[in-house]
Amino acid sequence: MTPPIDPVPPVDPSTEEEPAPARPSWGPATGVGSLPGTDPVEALRVVTGELPEFAHLPELPGRGPGADLVGRSAALLVDLAVELTPAGWRLVPRPGMDQRRAGELLARDLDALYDVAGGYTGPFKVQATGPWTLAAGLERTRGDRAVVDPGARRDLAQSLTEGLAAHVAAVSARVPGAQVVVQLDEPSLPAVLAGALPTASGWGRLPAVDAPVAEQELAAVVDALPGPVVVHCCADRAPLGLLHAAGADAVSFDLGLVQDLDALGTAVEAGTHLFPGVVPGTDAPLPAPRATASRLQAWWRELGFPADELHEAVTLTPSCGLAGATPGYARAAMSHVREVARYLLPE
Repeated sequence: MTPPIDPVPPVDPSTEEEPAPARPSWGPATGVGSLPGTDPVEALRVVTGELPEFAHLPELPGRGPGADLVGRSAALLVDLAVELTPAGWRLVPRPGMDQRRAGELLARDLDALYDVAGGYTGPFKVQATGPWTLAAGLERTRGDRAVVDPGARRDLAQSLTEGLAAHVAAVSARVPGAQVVVQLDEPSLPAVLAGALPTASGWGRLPAVDAPVAEQELAAVVDALPGPVVVHCCADRAPLGLLHAAGADAVSFDLGLVQDLDALGTAVEAGTHLFPGVVPGTDAPLPAPRATASRLQAWWRELGFPADELHEAVTLTPSCGLAGATPGYARAAMSHVREVARYLLPE
C-alpha cells in the first residue's frame, strides 16, 4: 500500500528570503574617463579597440568649457542652472549659453557612441562628477561654494541623480547590448573631509565636513542610481573605507597612493570590486606588462588574499584620467592595462 503523502505546508511570503542580487559583470581592464583630443568618434574608436571587454564613454576636456569635469556634469543637471564665470562654474536662476554648450557636447558624444559602438556588448562605463566634488566646484549665486550649504548640496545631489539616470537610459538606448556602469568621480572629497578647500576669496579655508555626513550623502546618490556604481578618487588620502561604506559596488584609486590596506581588505571581504590604477595618467616610461603584474601580485599577497582570486577581484586602469597625456601614450596606457590583466589569469 502506498503511504500517504504529507501535504506541503503553505509558504508564508513574509518568511521567504529575498534572492541575492546578481553580481555586476566587470571587465579585466578599463579607462578612468578622460582622453586627449577633441574628436569623440576617434576617441571611441581608440577606447573600444584597446579596451574591448570594458569600454567607456570618453571625456574630452580639450574641447574647452562644458567638456571639463564640472561643466560636463552640469549638462546632466535637472531643473538647476549654471554658468561659467572667471572664477569658475556658478549656480544661477536660469540656464544660459554655457550650459547649452555643455549639453550640445554631451549630445555629440552620444551620437558618436551610436555610430561607433552601437553593436557593443558587455560592461560599459559612463563617468560624472560625484556629489561632493560637484558641490565643491560650484559657487552659489551669492556666497561661497555650494559644499558649505546642506540645502544646496541636497538639491545638487538629487538633480545629478535624476540626470544620471536619464543619461544611463540614453546610453542604453544607443547601445542595447551594454550593461551600463556609472562612475562617480570624487577627487575633491579628501579636501572636503580635511577642511582644505579655499574660500572664494582665497584667504581662508572652508570648514571640514564630518565623515559620517559625507558618507550618508554619497550613499543617497549611490543607492538611487541604476546599475552598478564605481566611486573614483585618485587623490592622496582617498577615503576608501568611506567609499565602501557608502555602498559603492567598486572603488577606483591610484595604487601608488594607497596606504590604508586595512580599508581595502575590509572592502574586498565585503565583496567590493577594486579598480586599481597601475600606470601614470601622463606620459612616463611603461614597464613590461609582466613587471606590472608582478607588482600587483605582491600587493595582493600583502593584503592576505589567495593568489587565484586576484584576477576576479580587480579591473585594472591607469591611475587617473589621460587628458594630460599625448595620444600615443594614452593608447599605450590602455593597451598596457589590458595586457597586464592577461598575466593575472590563473595558469
